[in-house]
Amino acid sequence: MNTGVPSHTDIELPDSASWTPLSISVVSLCFLLNMLDGADMLIISFIAPVLADQWSISPESLGMIFSASLAGMATGCLIIAPQGDRIGRKPLIIGALLVLAVAMIGSGFCSSVTQLVIARFLVGCAVGTVGVTMTTMASEFAPPSHSSFAAGVVQAGWPVGAIITAFVAASLIESLGWDTLLISLGWVSIGLAVMMLFWLPESMQFLLRSGKNNSLERANALRVRLGLTVLDALPASAGEKHASVPELFQDGRKSVSILLWTAVSLGYFVLYFAISWIPKLAVDAGLALDQAIYAGATYNLGAAIGTALVAWLSIRLHLPRVVATFFLLAAVALLVYGNLRFPVVVTLAMAGCVGLFVQGAFNGFWPMAASLYPSRIRSTGVGWALGVGRIGAVLGPIVGGVLIGAGVSTEMIFSFYALPAVLAALTVISIRR
Repeated sequence: MNTGVPSHTDIELPDSASWTPLSISVVSLCFLLNMLDGADMLIISFIAPVLADQWSISPESLGMIFSASLAGMATGCLIIAPQGDRIGRKPLIIGALLVLAVAMIGSGFCSSVTQLVIARFLVGCAVGTVGVTMTTMASEFAPPSHSSFAAGVVQAGWPVGAIITAFVAASLIESLGWDTLLISLGWVSIGLAVMMLFWLPESMQFLLRSGKNNSLERANALRVRLGLTVLDALPASAGEKHASVPELFQDGRKSVSILLWTAVSLGYFVLYFAISWIPKLAVDAGLALDQAIYAGATYNLGAAIGTALVAWLSIRLHLPRVVATFFLLAAVALLVYGNLRFPVVVTLAMAGCVGLFVQGAFNGFWPMAASLYPSRIRSTGVGWALGVGRIGAVLGPIVGGVLIGAGVSTEMIFSFYALPAVLAALTVISIRR
C-alpha cells in the first residue's frame, strides 16, 4: 500500500500497467459511442440524394446542411468538451447523448432547410462533445504503452457505424423514408445513454484531481479493478485550478499546438468534403442511388481498415510519420478517384482506398493530440485541436458545394482537394512532442 501523499505521477497509470477487464470494457464502450457518432454524422450524406430531390435543394444549400453539424462539432469541441476537466467525463457524455437523441428525433420532423440546419447543428454539438471526451477516457484507461493504440481503435468505431448505416439506408430508405432513419438513430442514442449510465466509470484522473467527496474511495475502487495499489491520500494537485487554454501554449507547447491545429484544419477540410459529397457525386456521375450509397459504405470500410492500421502502426512507428505518409497516399488516391473512370466494382474499391488513406490519416490526429498533452489538460488540448480544426471541416463541404454549383469538373474538384492533403502531411511531420 502507498504511504504518504501521492505524487503527480500517481494520477497517471504506471508504465507497467497492462490490459484488464475494466480497461477493455471502457475502450469497448468508447468504440460503441464512436459508432453512434459515425452513424449520426454520416447518415446525412447517405440521404442527401433523396433529400435534394424531394426538397429541390441546390448544391450550395446542401453544403450548408452538411456544414451545420460540423460547426456544431466545433462548438462541442471548443466550449463543451473542456468541461469534462471540470464536471467529469461521464456526466458530460450522458448529457451529450440525450441532446443527440432529441436533435436526431427532431431532424426527422424537419420540413425546411433552416430547421434541418438547426437540428444538425445540435447533433454536431453533441457529437463533438462525445468524441473528445471518449477519446480522453480511452487513453486514460488504456495501458500507457497502448494509449495511442486504444485511441486509434476507438476512432475505428466511426467508419464501422457509418458502414452499418450505409447498408441500412440503402436497404430501407425507399420503403421507410429518410425521416424514419433519423428518428431511429435518436432512439439508439437514448439506449446508449442508459448503457453509459450503468457501465461507464468516471475517469480516475478526474476523480483524483477533483478532490470532491468520496473521490478517493471511487478512484481506489477503479485502481483495484485495474490491478493497481490503492492510495492513502489524494495527490497534491487535487483541487488545483482547472485547465485553461493559455496552458496549451506553455511549457514548450506553443509550436506543437499551432502546428497541430493547422494540420487538423487541413485534414478536416479534405475529410469532410470526401465523406459528405462522395455519394452525391456518385449519383451525379450516373450511379444508381443504392450503388452511390455503397460507394459511401466502401469509403467507410476503407476508413475502418485505415484507422485500425494507423492504430497498429502507432505502437511500432513514430505516429506523426505514419499520419504524414497516409496523407500523402490520400492525395494520390483522391487524384486517381477523381480523374480516372472505372467500372462500378473498381469505382467502389477506389472509394475504399480514398477512405483508407484520408480517414486513416485523419484519425491518427486523435491519439496524437491525446499524447501531446498531460492528462490534467488533455480534454482541453484535444478539444481545442479538434475544435479549431473544425474550421476546415465547415469549409470543406461548403467549398465543395460552391465548386459543384459553379460547374467545376469532378476531375478539377478532386485535384483541388489533393493539395491540402499534401500540406497536412508536411505540417504533421513538423510536429515534435
